Amino acid sequence: MSTELPKTFDPAEIEARWYTHWENEGLFRPERPDAEPYTIVNPPPNVTGSLHIGHALDNTLQDIMIRYERLRGKDALWVVGTDHAGIATQMVVERQLEAKQDKRTNYSREDFVAKVWEWKEESGGTITRQLRRLGCSMDWSREQFTMDEHFSNAVLKTFVDLYNDGLIYRDKRLVNWDPKLKTAISDLEVETQDVKGSFWHFRYPLEDGVTLADGRDYIEVATTRPETMLADMAVAVHPDDERYKSVVGKHVVLPITGRRVPIVADEHADPELGSGAVKITPGHDFNDFEVGKRAGFKPAEMLNMLDAEANVCQTADALVPEEFLGLHRFKRDGVDGARELVVQRLKESGHLIPHIAKTKKGEEQELDAEPRTIATPFGDRGGVVIEPWLTDQWYVDAETLAKKPIEAVKSGEVEIVPKAWEKTFFNWMENIQPWCVSRQLWWGHRIPAWYDGDGKAYVALSEAEAQAQAGEGVALTRDDDVLDTWFSSALWPSATLGWPEQTDLVAKHYPNDLLISGFDILFFWDARMLMMGQYNTGKNPWPKLYLHGLVRAADGAKMSKSKGNVVDPLGLIDQYGADALRFFMAAMESQGRDIKMDDKRIEGYRNFATKLWNATRFCQSNGIGASTSIAAPAASHAVNRWIIGEVIETKEALDAALAELRFDAAANTIYHFVWDRFCDWYLELIKGQIDEETKAVAGWTLDQIFVMLHPFMPFITEELWSKQGERANHPLITAGWVDPQAEVDPAAKAEIDWLIALTGAVRTAKNELGIAPGAKLEAFCPAPGELAKSVVEANAAAIERLARLTPIHFAEAPDGAAMQVAAGEDAFVIPLEGIIDIAAEKARLKKALEASAKEAKSLEGRLSNANFVERAKPEAVEKARGDHAHHTAEVARLEAALARLG
Repeated sequence: MSTELPKTFDPAEIEARWYTHWENEGLFRPERPDAEPYTIVNPPPNVTGSLHIGHALDNTLQDIMIRYERLRGKDALWVVGTDHAGIATQMVVERQLEAKQDKRTNYSREDFVAKVWEWKEESGGTITRQLRRLGCSMDWSREQFTMDEHFSNAVLKTFVDLYNDGLIYRDKRLVNWDPKLKTAISDLEVETQDVKGSFWHFRYPLEDGVTLADGRDYIEVATTRPETMLADMAVAVHPDDERYKSVVGKHVVLPITGRRVPIVADEHADPELGSGAVKITPGHDFNDFEVGKRAGFKPAEMLNMLDAEANVCQTADALVPEEFLGLHRFKRDGVDGARELVVQRLKESGHLIPHIAKTKKGEEQELDAEPRTIATPFGDRGGVVIEPWLTDQWYVDAETLAKKPIEAVKSGEVEIVPKAWEKTFFNWMENIQPWCVSRQLWWGHRIPAWYDGDGKAYVALSEAEAQAQAGEGVALTRDDDVLDTWFSSALWPSATLGWPEQTDLVAKHYPNDLLISGFDILFFWDARMLMMGQYNTGKNPWPKLYLHGLVRAADGAKMSKSKGNVVDPLGLIDQYGADALRFFMAAMESQGRDIKMDDKRIEGYRNFATKLWNATRFCQSNGIGASTSIAAPAASHAVNRWIIGEVIETKEALDAALAELRFDAAANTIYHFVWDRFCDWYLELIKGQIDEETKAVAGWTLDQIFVMLHPFMPFITEELWSKQGERANHPLITAGWVDPQAEVDPAAKAEIDWLIALTGAVRTAKNELGIAPGAKLEAFCPAPGELAKSVVEANAAAIERLARLTPIHFAEAPDGAAMQVAAGEDAFVIPLEGIIDIAAEKARLKKALEASAKEAKSLEGRLSNANFVERAKPEAVEKARGDHAHHTAEVARLEAALARLG
């Protein structure tokens, strides 16, 4: 017995009710101890985070796969949890303290960490509540957190094991230093921005009367960061640059500091750029660091001129003049810094080479520097310019750990989808640098290293073990730093299941089955999970990695707060419902391509949900309720045998698409089956002849729709499933996958497809010629095939009702104006005398054809112009392409219409 549906589809009420029911009843992970496992781990969002449109895409794709495999009877586990997000979380809590005129340093480390835990308990669940609104069927009963005790134990064990195996070590190297947060940050946390700056040129005097071949007694160098000359240690020239060969091995004496530095030959210097000579500051530039090492400078010998806040400090050789000490690196809050003072002193001493520029009037003017736009690195959280800074940090030997993942991808043990990303993966992994894993924070996994008075490190799981290593009575001090958040999240596929303990979950669900991730964290998370999975367990964490694109603004631009084009997924859910947003994400997710936001498409999928709602109401009004069988009912009517075959083919196409992770193909398959085959054709074809067989087949087909559509649109399908019959103990979320236990009936398929083709052709022709859709027309088929004869004989009433053809004669058509339509290999002639004014219609069509052809040709010319395509705004080019496609299609349509009229 079905329960009558309301006339109006209200997503909000349905979504809230069903999600609570699913979660409270434990339906996201029902007990299936003997079932085949299927496991996905959710990329853990920051505990400080809120749901953004990228999360909506990422989690929709994962939920589709989890719901699909759950319906297929597997023990589907979707691991959920959040990342402790070291920097982000510490910043949130510090800002709260600042708002109360308080600060972190007023507390002990332990007291501050306790405050962070308090914040986490009170405010850290925002994004998990938002994931529920999207419909994510995660195993909330085991929600994970990277700072949980069992997870922290896994992190510490991994660190200690890596150290004992020589794969973690302490070293002095350059890092991305955030002077505001006073911590090293990862490359992922660095944002490059174009900033208006300057390019200064200096003279560095050659020592001891040495001159270049052209007689100059100096070398010209240029820089965008003049303050760093206070720590210059060399000048580099290309080994093949004839201008400088005679002075390689000689020295220059730096202005201001008086430091004597060598001229070295290194291919880093480009003879074609500027003077071909480059100042080398190995303690404050990543490229210079490598040049310095090649020149023989040990990292411990490299000069550092800045403190943790990027203020000038004294170098190890004590050559920085007193007046520079304590200055910020450059102007800040209107106060000149070291940069401005260096330029002033070099100008005064005659070592600054002015830049000669021309005014708009063509007059020459002398400037201190050449104005330039400079790509400048900023910390994404601190918001200040990042400083390459030489510090002692902990590093992972990533080169060694990368070897097994590289081999796994090359051998096919791990498949990256789309395959095109493999080249990028190999390029990064085969050139991987040591991974800096220490951060100067209080919140996070504190590094398990203790130091004695001589600075020797003792790495152990506990202080007691470290003390045992050092010996009784040796005073130890623990390392203040914490581990990079990416270090702990690299253990996510195994530690969330209980590793290093060999739990039942580890035994059954590790390795996982699939990882779905944005391509932007391929290196920072995905590759590191492969490294740590292989190191800790000897197994790859998953056999398949799916990388999706970005969700972009409607014009194709990257979303950013500064552009004001960020889309709030919760707002879209409020407006259109979660099901519509989810379906949009799936339908637009084409492998290797980004997604452009399109509210009209989302609205269209809301209309799709409404169409299914109304189709179910139609079924209910005709006594069509829930099916009682997974297998297809017995059917004798061609239309019923046909729709059963359509279910079979749709199910097969869905299975194939999801096996290949072609989400767009899967979504479009079920969309066209529901909208076109079931709603537009099957329901129309059975009107007026709904007997008991048809009720059974229609009810069964509708149930199969609910099942196949459920992974994409879980809320509306569960609601309709529940209203079609009494099955409270058999919810859709845990129902069985489609299994018709039948075969496609070729005869029925041929008959109904022919009928659809005829109806569609007549409707199209009427539309082209401006004939009223409801007008009944007489038709002639002079040479009908056997299929045409049998279909017309068996479906005369349906043809009259749908194609509006009556009568149909299997004979030659009378002379006179007529149009032709085809169904399969059968041609139909439909007289038009008295239906339309043939001459006027031809004139109208010709005029419209000429206009569209002219516009299409004009647009083709614009689009073939390289200047337009390359220089015009992307949205203008996109509009031109769309208009061209429209007018080209119009030309084809109008030509077909004219051809119909003869």
